Amino acid sequence: MLVCVERTDWNSDDDVRYHCQLSMNKYRSPLVSRYASKEMSYNFSDKKKFTTWRKLWIYLAKAEKALGLPITDAQIAEMESHAEDIDFAMAAEEERKLRHDVMAHVHTFAHCCPTAAPIIHLGATSCYVGDNTDLIALRDGFNILLPKLARVIDRLANFAEEYADLPTLGFTHFQPAQLTTVGKRACLWLQDLVMDVRNLERARDDLRFRGVKGTTGTQASFLQLFQGDHDKVEELDKMVTEMAGFKKAYLVTGQTYSRKVDIDCMSTLASLGASVHKICTDIRLLANLKEIEEPFEKEQIGSSAMPYKRNPMRAERCCSLARHLIALMDDPLQTASVQWLERTLDDSANRRISLPESFLTADIILSTLQNITEGLVVYPKVIERHIRHELPFMATENIIMAIVKAGGNRQECHEKIRVLSQEAAAVVKQEGGDNDLLARIQRDPYFAPILGQLDALLDPKTFIGRAPQQVKTFLAEEVRPLLEPYKANMDVKVELVL
Repeated sequence: MLVCVERTDWNSDDDVRYHCQLSMNKYRSPLVSRYASKEMSYNFSDKKKFTTWRKLWIYLAKAEKALGLPITDAQIAEMESHAEDIDFAMAAEEERKLRHDVMAHVHTFAHCCPTAAPIIHLGATSCYVGDNTDLIALRDGFNILLPKLARVIDRLANFAEEYADLPTLGFTHFQPAQLTTVGKRACLWLQDLVMDVRNLERARDDLRFRGVKGTTGTQASFLQLFQGDHDKVEELDKMVTEMAGFKKAYLVTGQTYSRKVDIDCMSTLASLGASVHKICTDIRLLANLKEIEEPFEKEQIGSSAMPYKRNPMRAERCCSLARHLIALMDDPLQTASVQWLERTLDDSANRRISLPESFLTADIILSTLQNITEGLVVYPKVIERHIRHELPFMATENIIMAIVKAGGNRQECHEKIRVLSQEAAAVVKQEGGDNDLLARIQRDPYFAPILGQLDALLDPKTFIGRAPQQVKTFLAEEVRPLLEPYKANMDVKVELVL
């Protein structure tokens, strides 16, 4: 798979092929090169990061000017006119010399803003741009994920509604248990995803801005700039926070915001990963039973050696990536636990990897799961056959009750059915035959008084309890209202890279 950077100075197809071939000589994270959406990839891109740094410097300058520092409209206009045109080559060269990414970009910004150069980053520490940009990326990342999660829930809700009444074998310990319905099982998946929506919304809404806090979080540099005026320092923090789109800033920080914030954010994503892994494992198990399958393209190949196979590769991908998402949770826990005093820099390299990868992985998982839930295939005849195979055993209690109502003795009937059940089980397990318990009951004169009731006693719909009603209530009261804020994004389709 060739992934080429868009360029305007390539003059021929040979140029394009040459540069694409060069890209094959370097490791490229499949999270970006193969899987993740453009919007999530951009959210953690250098372009987004460093243009956000420049916006934060502009916010700071505007607020400082409004509060009386000698900053001119011309300086701010100059900064605004160069907010997007970053010379990345110059920034890279500056960082090579200075070994400091923030100062490299201060110098690069100052180079194209000579008038504003003296006031760029005035009073700030590196974490003013670094941490605040991270918080913006986290917030925007949640805003990308939530509509995608809502679409998955919408598709699954439609599926649950369609199959609310279709009886199917329930399983406990992956052994046949009392019947449920296909729709009710989907609601078990939905229940977890509904919790994930609430968790992601809470994590997003709980985010605050680091704001304007200075080197160790004391705001000493800004207090000096404003000649000891505490009110102006507080107002500066508030103004920049609002410009960045946050309602609140953390009242106390060290040099960084507490790394427990990262724990809160990534734990919600890891929890989502657990939900998706469970759902897709269920789909894989049901695919083995040939009851439900994920979409399978007309020309898709399931196996290079076995042409007949229809592997659940989408669900397997979700499980594979979900494990990575869950495993990433260890990073913020370890990082938060070793932040000495006001901060230590051993968080930086780890967070450059773990934060983006968590959101990129969650993004990929949700896109793939949307594709799965939009095309789930149900095989009612297979489901019916499995029910017929197990239902006679499950119906024995109903048969006993019917005999008692017809005047029989419960203990005597229980023993009759026990013997017949063991015989039928031997046919199934030892001979590989079908479950013939019903035929044995029909041949036994003892059960003659209830033979006319057997069809009714073995109707699968009498074994599903209130499953259809539960589906209807759950969708109406918990699922549909939750989707209301996301209705505008509900029709978006995904392009799945296979």
